[in-house]
Amino acid sequence: MHDIIIYDTTLRDGNQAEDVNLSLEDKIKITLKLDELGIAYIEGGWPGASPVDTAFFKEIATCGLKTARIAAFGSTHHPTNSAANDKTLAALIASNASTLTIVGKSAEVHVREALRVTPDRYLDVVGDSVSCLKRAGREVIFDAEHFFDGFADNPDFSLAVLKKALEAGADVLVLCDTNGGTLPQDVAKAVRRIREYLPGTTLGIHSHNDCELAVATSLAAVEAGAVMVQGSVNGIGERCGNANLCSLIPILELKSGGAYRCLPEGRLTLLCGVSNYVAEVANMAPFSRQPFVGRSAFAHKGGIHVSAVNRNATLYEHIPPSTVGNEQRVLLTELAGRGNIVSMARRFGFHLDKDEPVVKGLLSELKDKASHGYDYAAAEASVELLLLRKLGRRGVRDFFHLIRFRVLESKQHNDARPLSEATVTLAVEGATEHTAAFGDGPVNALDSALRKALSGFYPRLQEMRLIDFKVRVLAATDQYKGTGSLVRVLIESADQRSKWVTVGVSCNIIEASWQALIDSVTYKLYKDENENCTKKLDG
Repeated sequence: MHDIIIYDTTLRDGNQAEDVNLSLEDKIKITLKLDELGIAYIEGGWPGASPVDTAFFKEIATCGLKTARIAAFGSTHHPTNSAANDKTLAALIASNASTLTIVGKSAEVHVREALRVTPDRYLDVVGDSVSCLKRAGREVIFDAEHFFDGFADNPDFSLAVLKKALEAGADVLVLCDTNGGTLPQDVAKAVRRIREYLPGTTLGIHSHNDCELAVATSLAAVEAGAVMVQGSVNGIGERCGNANLCSLIPILELKSGGAYRCLPEGRLTLLCGVSNYVAEVANMAPFSRQPFVGRSAFAHKGGIHVSAVNRNATLYEHIPPSTVGNEQRVLLTELAGRGNIVSMARRFGFHLDKDEPVVKGLLSELKDKASHGYDYAAAEASVELLLLRKLGRRGVRDFFHLIRFRVLESKQHNDARPLSEATVTLAVEGATEHTAAFGDGPVNALDSALRKALSGFYPRLQEMRLIDFKVRVLAATDQYKGTGSLVRVLIESADQRSKWVTVGVSCNIIEASWQALIDSVTYKLYKDENENCTKKLDG
């Protein structure tokens, strides 16, 4: 088995993504999570480039990491300076990071046109920069920027840059597909050539995803002899992103016949959680169709698929979802079969036969609702409530009944903010509750009034918070079109333990929101009551 060194650049290259801006606290949180996963190297940023990056290295030194080495990133010294008086190199050394990574040009066209120096002068820059950092007693990784483009154009110069860095003491030479345009076979060919030219050298790969090939080119480099792989969690990074470690790591560990190991034993099951955690800290919506760790990676919708999966999951799943910390999901939609119902019921602890009348009836009801726009594939909490009510099982009850609600919207003049007010009358546990509340919009006003009516009876509702609110106009019909079209509202809610999604559909956006809202509240109350019953039984 070969150990592959995973070098994470989420905090530096990932932070250069258009829609990512990590604070110091964000970087510390992600670093601790990556250390828990067992990542070998974590690139913290460019000291001196921003106050956040400079502060990171001071802060992380006090955190007591268990697995990861922290790398500081910078560049070769400016050609008009010497290594001894270069601010970038000085900031790298001052970071006190045990590993220093510097990027250097390895394509002659970049040296001549971007830096406007001769190739010979730049070779001296590379050698002097690496030597300066090695004299400071640090491990040095040399990132050969634009290597593959340069190698295709002038291989002699690109190889000379690598040799110069190696002779100056670089511990690892990383080949960068900076523009993300190199094909896997060309990467493999170049890596094999370098292994012949510089035998015994520790080589790495740093791929960008501009051709959707960053994972493929990284794998090609490893097969050709590279032992370090650089990438980011969820593939975030400049332009189209970097090689996605959430795909690379499981491919190497699970698809190589045991040839490669990337993480300490038992850590791979943490991968899905780390992916979601980084997305949340970076304030990004997780990509549901992301391989291995995406919410849809092991989701089954078609009835034929589900029927097969119920017999043998490997018929439609290339790995057990649990190996990467994910889970199988069976979706209930207009494409569902009875096997979907049976599988969903089993997930909630009910063992049904697909020929039972309740299964046929529930499937018919689901298909009818789906035809009217209810998206139960995305709203599993609403599905669970529907299933439990249909089965008449203990735990789901009517915690409250709506008597009436009213929403008032007013606006006095063009520059004034609209005023939203909602009144709600409910029957709750034998009492009638009538409340009113203002809000930032009609849905917020309804939510506030509903909570006010229920909080005296169910105080744990205070734990519940809104995570996401989505509205989609459905396809027009003869009955519903234009501004009278049906709309679907999805509400994602959360408490301290979990998240859940509910759905509502109506030509009235307030009514659709109310449907999703009361399902969300009911689901929270159902979970809490179930939890209390379990504790009493255990006691």
